[in-house]
Amino acid sequence: MARNVITTDVALVGAGIMSATLGTLIRKLEPSWSVSVFEALDAAAAESSDPWNNAGTGHSALCELNYTPQAADGSVDITKAIAINEQFQVSRQFWAYSVDAGILDRPSEFINPIPHASFVHGADNVEYLRKRYDALANQTLFEGMEFFTDPATFSERLPIMAAGRNFGDPVAVNWYEGGTDVDFGSLTKKLVNFIGKGGSVHFGTKVTDLKRKGDVWRLTVKNQRTLETTYVDARFVFVGAGGGALPLLQKSGIKEAKGFGGFPVSGQFFRCHNPELIDNHAAKVYGKAAVGAPPMSVPHLDTRVIDGNKGLLFGPYAGFSPKFLKAGKYTDLPLSVKPNNLIPMMAVGLKEMGLTKYLIGELTQSPADRVKTLSEFVPRAEGGDWDLITAGQRVQVIRKGSGGGNLEFGTAVIAAKDESIAGLLGASPGASTAVPAMLDVLGKCFPKHMQAWKPLLQEMIPSYGTTLNDNKPLFQQVWDWTDRTLQLAPGVGADAQG
Repeated sequence: MARNVITTDVALVGAGIMSATLGTLIRKLEPSWSVSVFEALDAAAAESSDPWNNAGTGHSALCELNYTPQAADGSVDITKAIAINEQFQVSRQFWAYSVDAGILDRPSEFINPIPHASFVHGADNVEYLRKRYDALANQTLFEGMEFFTDPATFSERLPIMAAGRNFGDPVAVNWYEGGTDVDFGSLTKKLVNFIGKGGSVHFGTKVTDLKRKGDVWRLTVKNQRTLETTYVDARFVFVGAGGGALPLLQKSGIKEAKGFGGFPVSGQFFRCHNPELIDNHAAKVYGKAAVGAPPMSVPHLDTRVIDGNKGLLFGPYAGFSPKFLKAGKYTDLPLSVKPNNLIPMMAVGLKEMGLTKYLIGELTQSPADRVKTLSEFVPRAEGGDWDLITAGQRVQVIRKGSGGGNLEFGTAVIAAKDESIAGLLGASPGASTAVPAMLDVLGKCFPKHMQAWKPLLQEMIPSYGTTLNDNKPLFQQVWDWTDRTLQLAPGVGADAQG
């Protein structure tokens, strides 16, 4: 007989942005349900949701070129870009609602206005970017996007990228003034604090096992300080533990998790410590990924606002570690290999030779090589102005598919058929689409409640059930409200208030 058993309606494993978002939604939709969060580390948002682990672009496909691939006939496919922008608008609406409802305070602590830009050089790439602009500019969600190639505008908007540049090599930029920077660490902590006011949040407590026991899930939870074991019986479990989700879903034994594997990719960034460079750059500028590089390795020169301070990052420089979490173990990858996912993982290993070659190249880079890569964005870059920092782990999804298995670079919600447990795997666009991802979890795991919840969900998210790209008046209404509430509109934000 297990001792120290506690019960809860909802158990959330991990205190990152996904669990924080789902917990907040449930607390609002069903205030009588008990919600408990279990986090192995000593703080919320200490892994993938930490802003220095690169969760913060506010991915909305405004500048990320991997979301607008060019087809063999030269046309640009904008389908994914529109879908991701729609998802980000859902997140943005929920955050604005949360400010109005008193769940979140001081928006400038977690979201700030910053232009998003796509940058290319070379005649072929300039032509591609022009086609991208032509395809996107007349879409409701992308209206206001600019395209320019002239050195004067480039130098005015992006001075540190212009200084020392040879404009004999043609350049082009897609520019969107209404982009944002999101500090997902601060946002997550605010949401977790809200959950804690009516629920329970346990830090330093690691979920080591979970098994079905009658009509509940029994979680084995170890206190990382006292090593005491507690058992938690939960009616519903969400595994939002980032790279730690796959091992726990495997332990659950649900058939929906069988066949899934994970491929961890680590990363490093240059963080600028030269105040002049930081002050003279104000944009998130994304370029094109190198041939064979995974999508999350797209180079970007990224203005960030973290803890109220403006910063500047460049990267990522990809690496490899078998850990599934930054605070994980080197045995994470080998222990994740099971009989049911061995074939997909082996198939991916054989098919992704380009990725393997790319990672080897990244791992063998010298400091001078990294500065050379940076100099494509900042021609006068000097290594002494930048520190190399280690970012978070990203575990890409491997699932059964053609040829035995496929490597995916998106996010995947895994939910049991009996609706009692769900988890999230994958990376980009990740945190930026937390709200639609968690609405997906609600729809899969609480389908009988969705009709009753619909009025409140539509209050939280006015576009719920519709697409803003096809409804320009609603988009403008929603945009104006979120801009005003989140203090993103000119003359509204913290800077304007003095």
